[in-house]
Amino acid sequence: MRLPISNLAAARTSRGRLARALGALLVAACGLAFAPPPASAQDAAAGAPASKQQATKKPVPKKAASAKKPPAKKKPAAKAAAKPQPPRVVQAAEPKFSTDTESTITRPGDHAFAVQHGGLTRTYVVHVPPSYNLASPAALVVMLHGGANNADLLGNEPAYGLKAKSDREGFIAVFPNGTGKPASWNAGECCGSARAQNVDDVGFIRQVVGNVFRQMSIDRARIFAAGISDGGMMAYRLACEVPDLWRAVAAVAATDRTRECSPATPVSVLHIHAKDDPQIPFAGPARPNAVDPPGAPRALSVSDTMSKWAQLDGCTAQPRHILDKAASYCEVYSYCRGKAEVQLCATDTGGHTWPGGKVVRGAASSTSASPSQALSATDLIWDFFSRR
Repeated sequence: MRLPISNLAAARTSRGRLARALGALLVAACGLAFAPPPASAQDAAAGAPASKQQATKKPVPKKAASAKKPPAKKKPAAKAAAKPQPPRVVQAAEPKFSTDTESTITRPGDHAFAVQHGGLTRTYVVHVPPSYNLASPAALVVMLHGGANNADLLGNEPAYGLKAKSDREGFIAVFPNGTGKPASWNAGECCGSARAQNVDDVGFIRQVVGNVFRQMSIDRARIFAAGISDGGMMAYRLACEVPDLWRAVAAVAATDRTRECSPATPVSVLHIHAKDDPQIPFAGPARPNAVDPPGAPRALSVSDTMSKWAQLDGCTAQPRHILDKAASYCEVYSYCRGKAEVQLCATDTGGHTWPGGKVVRGAASSTSASPSQALSATDLIWDFFSRR
């Protein structure tokens, strides 16, 4: 059966309205499905276990693993502060000893020699100043080290200042070595193995002077000897036994220990001593020293040594003061034979050391005393020698 056209249009209109109504319902349903839940619902979901939460969460990106730092090095434990050590002697390399004692010496500086004497190999060092000239004969000073020391220590700069003085004043300085270990000189009644074995140190030093005189231009009238301690005693023996060789001698921290002394010609003497010297007392020891041989006479005091040489040199006047200053003085015996002089310079302090020098470990001093700076032994010795 066919519907009338009016009815057909109405039916179509109803179907359109129905379709639009259904579309609206679907849109509303979809909006409800995707709408966020109310705040109360969100709070409840946040408190629920993670396994029951429906909301999706963005995965939290993992932090890049940081580079591992190398383990810090442990600092070494701080060491305890070292105790200060006494100054050490700075010694030059051992010189090469020449046996050529004939060739002429002209080059400034140190020249080391070895010779045979009395069945022993003996050594010495010659120091030549820069001003040395073959055409101008120079003064010669033999420097004798103390017991248990050697030529290198006595020539140590600035401990003694002897080489520097040689360079400034132009004299030749010679540093012989004693014998034995520890080294010593045979000064008569002293000292060590040199005295015990009766070593011919007088002959050795005469040989050294002869060699230098042959190899260099030396003023024969200006040859001197000086020494400290055992070396000073040796200087006194040289003046006693070879008086015609020496214009003057000087002794520091030493007294005359010769067995016999009767020089045919006068020899000027300079003596330098500290009043507080414990090793060779100024007033003389109360008993023989440990280094003295059995039965040896008591060592002379400084005043006895001065009186002895004033008599040997024929001095007629009493000593007179020529220097008075703080902590030191000098006095001289004059009007002696051959215009000789016997002079004493004393310091209040300084012990068994070289006045005006430096404290050096291993030097001639066996005490802890510092050298007196009231006088300079180096300057006094050369002043005394240069006036001869």
